[in-house]
Amino acid sequence: MSSARVKLLEKSDDDVVIVSAIRSALTKSKKGGFKDTRPEEILMHVLKHTYISTRLDPALIEDIIVGNVLPASGGASIARMAALAAGIPIETPISTVNRQCASSLTAVNQIANSIKTGQIDIGIGAGVESMTFSFGPAAIPDGFSELVCQTPEAADCLIPMGITSENIATKYNISRETQDTFAALSSQKAAAAQKAKLFKPEILPIRVRQKTPDGGEQYVLVDHDDGVREGVTQESLGQLKPAFKKDGSTTAGNASQVTDGAAAVLLARRSVAEKLGLPIKGKFVAAHAVGVPPRIMGVGPAYAIPHLLKKTGLEMSDIDFFEVNEAFASQALWSCEKIGLPWNESGLNGKVNRWGGAIALGHPLGCTGARLIATGLNIAQHDNEKVFVTSIGNFSGMGVAGLIVNEQ
Repeated sequence: MSSARVKLLEKSDDDVVIVSAIRSALTKSKKGGFKDTRPEEILMHVLKHTYISTRLDPALIEDIIVGNVLPASGGASIARMAALAAGIPIETPISTVNRQCASSLTAVNQIANSIKTGQIDIGIGAGVESMTFSFGPAAIPDGFSELVCQTPEAADCLIPMGITSENIATKYNISRETQDTFAALSSQKAAAAQKAKLFKPEILPIRVRQKTPDGGEQYVLVDHDDGVREGVTQESLGQLKPAFKKDGSTTAGNASQVTDGAAAVLLARRSVAEKLGLPIKGKFVAAHAVGVPPRIMGVGPAYAIPHLLKKTGLEMSDIDFFEVNEAFASQALWSCEKIGLPWNESGLNGKVNRWGGAIALGHPLGCTGARLIATGLNIAQHDNEKVFVTSIGNFSGMGVAGLIVNEQ
């Protein structure tokens, strides 16, 4: 164990600790459990559970930041509505942040930084996305400045994400077969973890109204990730047609699912959490962001993870496991290979995405950063691990990585 890791595991009164990390189930856009549920309703439930499950007086929550990518007005109104409906007092402020796919990891980090600087003692970093209601042409502006687009890198920010995946595959010679192998492993691990009920501790079951085919309504309990598929193989994925280019290699099977969901992380200063008798699940150490070329935006983790480790004085060997978001197989596997992470381990004890990733589970954009923390803490408790890193590549060319210590 390195001296940096030994220091990392030490406890201080001023540590930012994770009191709760919970998520909704992740459900298929327009077809899954939340197909008729607005994002503010999903978010309301996870926010309410965050303080009720920990027996925290909601009046002590001093700030909330919610990651949200697609809705109009940056989701500011729906976030405020969700907090108020959750029983959080009017006096508690809330804001939203949009750093694309890493929005809720950014939200958690901003709350943590507010605690570190003494501005607040308790806050929530959360994320939500309903790709059922917000994904598609309505989320795209009707035009962009011609002057700004004369800068090639600025124009590259408009390249569709699927094409950025194709750009990575072409630039780094990543075969279709390799991408399908990565995707199949993700699905196989997630299916095995779901069958073993491993996700259950991190998922808040939510009862919602659903429209029925005959025009009626029914109440259903949404309590599992409904995009997970059993029996996926590299061979079965190889039968799918390219989704973005006629001669491309990115398909619906080796890209993340379009998904609905929400997640929330309750953070506090350690001394305050202990004084209030709050449970402590872990310690949020740091998160760092970097920029990468927009045309290959998904490579962000390959640069954000080393940057995070350099800033914290850690080595790759100090990290027990990594949760790397799988927007596309091309970007996730190349990021792993770039920094020497073994992505092709089968079973549920590998170094990367032990229980599968977004290809299998789904990627509700604004939610994913906080979801990775909830999943990571669940894995760490189950496997008796201490230190893990989460990382996400962002549309328009960025990457973010976060460092968490498990104390369960």
